[in-house]
Amino acid sequence: MRTDMMWMKLELARQRWVLLATERGLCRIVFPHEDLEGWRDWMNKVAPGKEPREDAEAIRRMGIVEWLERYFAGERCSFAEIPLDLIGTTFQQQVWTALGQVPYGETRTYGDIAAAIGRPQAVRAVGAANGANPIPILLPCHRIVGANRKLTGFRGGLEMKRRLLALERIEGIADGGHARFQF
Repeated sequence: MRTDMMWMKLELARQRWVLLATERGLCRIVFPHEDLEGWRDWMNKVAPGKEPREDAEAIRRMGIVEWLERYFAGERCSFAEIPLDLIGTTFQQQVWTALGQVPYGETRTYGDIAAAIGRPQAVRAVGAANGANPIPILLPCHRIVGANRKLTGFRGGLEMKRRLLALERIEGIADGGHARFQF
């Protein structure tokens, strides 16, 4: 059982992000269009009865702030030293681990990720787990595209996905995606 939930606000790329962590490590990156209150139910499941407390210093010590600042400055950097607390099913955690292995500046398809975890028929389930990724950018779900090299969905919105791909100089990805991600 997790005993602590911390949060901090962070200004990145002229947008306000929220980082959440437990005593075990970073557990969620909240996109700029989302708010902390929207994650209240999730936080109560993760650390029942614990009121999230603002603790920017504890989260900074994890190394994630420096990593995100370097990433948004266009630097390739490893997150191997950042403690993570991945909260999800075993299948989701397998998908998220595979996401973390997609190199900077490269893309993979949902089918590639399904094959990488030994479940080649689970493409749709991989898509769902990708959409539930709690630590986007660090576990780069934005690098996952459709088999036709088109944008698909992205919880951060397709405009954000385009910006992240452009930051990494990834080209040749066609527009697409469901209307609910067009923000």
